[in-house]
Amino acid sequence: MKNTNHYQDHIALITGASGGIGTEIARKLAAEGMHVILVARREAILVDLAQKIINTGGQATVMTADLSIEVERKRIYNEVLARFGHLDILVNNAGFGWYGYTQEMPWPLALDMLRVNIAALVQFTLLFLPAMRNRNSGHIINIGSVAGSIPSQGVALYSATKAFINSFTTSLYRELSTSRVKVSVVRAGPVTTEFFRTLNKNQSKLLNLVERLGVSPQRIAGSVWHLILNPRRRIYVPGWMSVVPLIEFAFGWIMDRIGPLDLKRQAT
Repeated sequence: MKNTNHYQDHIALITGASGGIGTEIARKLAAEGMHVILVARREAILVDLAQKIINTGGQATVMTADLSIEVERKRIYNEVLARFGHLDILVNNAGFGWYGYTQEMPWPLALDMLRVNIAALVQFTLLFLPAMRNRNSGHIINIGSVAGSIPSQGVALYSATKAFINSFTTSLYRELSTSRVKVSVVRAGPVTTEFFRTLNKNQSKLLNLVERLGVSPQRIAGSVWHLILNPRRRIYVPGWMSVVPLIEFAFGWIMDRIGPLDLKRQAT
C-alpha cells in the first residue's frame, strides 16, 4: 500500500463510508497513509471495509451511527476526541436522494433527508471547526452535486440540499480565507453508485440516461485527494461540469418545459 509520510499521522473522518463514494474516499485516504474513521449505519459493511484496509497495511476505525439523529452525531464527535484528540480531515459525504413529485414525498422521508444531507454536515462542521481554528490546521471537504446549481424536476428537495451545501461551503471558505483551515466542496456530476438504485425513479428515461453518463466513485475519491494536496474552494467532477451553472442561467427555460414531461412519464 502506498504511504505518503506527510499524511501518515493524519486523522480523517468520512461519513457515509459504507458504500459508493464514501467507501472509495476511505480507501484512497488510507492508501495515502491516513488513519480513516468510517462512519455510517451499516456496521457489518464498515467492519468488512476496515478489515480490508488493515489487511493492506492501512489504519481504520469503525464508528457506527445514524446520522439523522443529533445525539448520535455528538457521540461520534466525543468518541473521536476521546480516542484521537483531534481531527485533521472531515469529509461530509453522507446523503441520499429521492425522485418523484414533491407532493408525493412522505414527510418523514423528507425530514430524514434534511437531517442527513444538511443537519449532519452542519453539526459536524460546527463541532470540529473550533478545534481546527485553534490548531490553525484542518480541512473540511463537503461532497456536493451539480444538482445544486441546476434544480431539476423530481429531485426538488435533494437539489435544494445540495444548493445549501454549495452556499454554506462558499461562505465558510471566505470566512476562513486568512487562516490555514481549508474548506472545499466537490460538485460532482452523476456517479455510478447505489445512489441511483435507491432513487424512486421507476422508468425515468432522463435519470437512466444521467446514470449511464456517470463517473466512477474512484474518480471522486481521486478528486478529494487532489483537493487535500491542492486546496481550493470547489472542484467539479468531471471538469466539464463547471459549465452547468452557465447552462442553468442561459437555458433553464428549456428545462422548465421538457423536464416535467419526463416526470409525468415516470408517474404514469
